[in-house]
Amino acid sequence: MDNAMDEEPRRRTRDRRGRGMRGPGVLPDWPGTPALRTTRQKFDQLVLDVVTPLDEKWQRHLGLVEYAVEDAPMLPDDWGDETVPLSSLVRGKGQSPTRLVIFRRPIEHRATNRDELEAMVHTVVVEQLAELLGITPGEVDERYTD
Repeated sequence: MDNAMDEEPRRRTRDRRGRGMRGPGVLPDWPGTPALRTTRQKFDQLVLDVVTPLDEKWQRHLGLVEYAVEDAPMLPDDWGDETVPLSSLVRGKGQSPTRLVIFRRPIEHRATNRDELEAMVHTVVVEQLAELLGITPGEVDERYTD
């Protein structure tokens, strides 16, 4: 009995099941927003970074263009082509604007790293804008390579 009194009392810690520190490992820059961006948010930002300078450069010739990112194209059941489209361009009529849609999943699937992803998004956007403008991709952006 004397022995039990001499022992130190056991300390209870928050890490009682060996799971490590609890709570967020990274704090957000702005309260109420997630600290880490999702893959979708990163891709959206990448497309925005590619589109913005090109749209500013060609806006006089393009008119009103809506840019969008979707996960994947909706393909009909009888789709016969082996490849999946990376983007879609729908020319505007009357008051409706032209719409350029970039498909995230097919592009991510083809890219093996961040540099390839950036290059592929750049290539797709430049080629679609060249189609819309009726000029070569090299004229749209001098950084375009075949």
